[in-house]
Amino acid sequence: MKDLSLHNPNCVSNPNYNLFGLPTNEEDARLIVMPVPWEVTVSYGAGTARAPESILKASHHMDIYDEEMPDEWKKGFYLKPCDKKILMKSDYLRREAELYIDYISKGDDVKDNQFMTKSLREVNEGGAMLNQWVYEQTRSLLAQDKLVGLLGGDHSTPLGYMKALAEIKGSFGILQIDAHCDLRDTYEGFHYSHAGIMYNALRDIPQIEKLIQIGVRDYSQEEFDYIKQSKGRVQTYFDKEIRQRQLRGQSWYQTAQEIIAALPPQVYISFDIDGLERSLCPDTGTPVPGGFQLEELYLLFSGIIDSGRTLIGFDLSEVGVSDNEWNANVAARLLLKLCNLLSSANR
Repeated sequence: MKDLSLHNPNCVSNPNYNLFGLPTNEEDARLIVMPVPWEVTVSYGAGTARAPESILKASHHMDIYDEEMPDEWKKGFYLKPCDKKILMKSDYLRREAELYIDYISKGDDVKDNQFMTKSLREVNEGGAMLNQWVYEQTRSLLAQDKLVGLLGGDHSTPLGYMKALAEIKGSFGILQIDAHCDLRDTYEGFHYSHAGIMYNALRDIPQIEKLIQIGVRDYSQEEFDYIKQSKGRVQTYFDKEIRQRQLRGQSWYQTAQEIIAALPPQVYISFDIDGLERSLCPDTGTPVPGGFQLEELYLLFSGIIDSGRTLIGFDLSEVGVSDNEWNANVAARLLLKLCNLLSSANR
């Protein structure tokens, strides 16, 4: 790796360089971004499995100066290459899942169809395999004292990383930015669905002492009941509630301070990009009207760091890929902010 203190980020980006046009390698970089090209259980729009490649390309065409954290990039951010075997497995199981979803949507009983029973089993086995792979990959990086960010793929991808963090860091809280609760139990029969990531995390990882969800605006009765019965372990700031507070005169800054105060000392950010306003992520898999602007969330994130809490990791998921490069463009800027925050919080 070149001495990053000598790197000039104002020049034209070299296409052979890594994330954000930095001449980094895995060994020397302080922060590793782990791509997980997986979207097996997405139930509406697809494409997020190939988001890491699009985001890498977009990151070469942006300025990386951040006036709040101007020098964090000099510690080295590195995006690992996508694992082609994982991507191929995702593509195969995605087709299986599509056929299965179409079958059950018509009210047919899976037990009456051996092919569909086999497809469901293979998808669930694939999800378990993916979780173990993510756990092993991130656990190894954490053991090397690397900071780790995870880049999906769909929102089912970070479960293994959360388990690895729990083993090494102990108890922590999750700040989830999302249009959805993701608290469904075996949604559509899938044990590791993108719609059940937080259900699985809370069930399997006792070190998660608190889940705070913000921006939620599409949820089921089952999920609403789960929140009410969680005895405070899950605290949800619905998008409607946040907007009504503002209409009554409460500033977003005041709401953000309330959110921060409810977080434990160690914080993990789980960022489903559909938590943003639709114009910022038009091709995300399950878009919903409403959502945040980036600067609203940056204010919240900065407040978390200023409060003395430690950011221990993050994931960014559900970035759509299409002919519209806007999705990757926004995601690359968001990824840079998350990398800067994680780096600055662990000096």
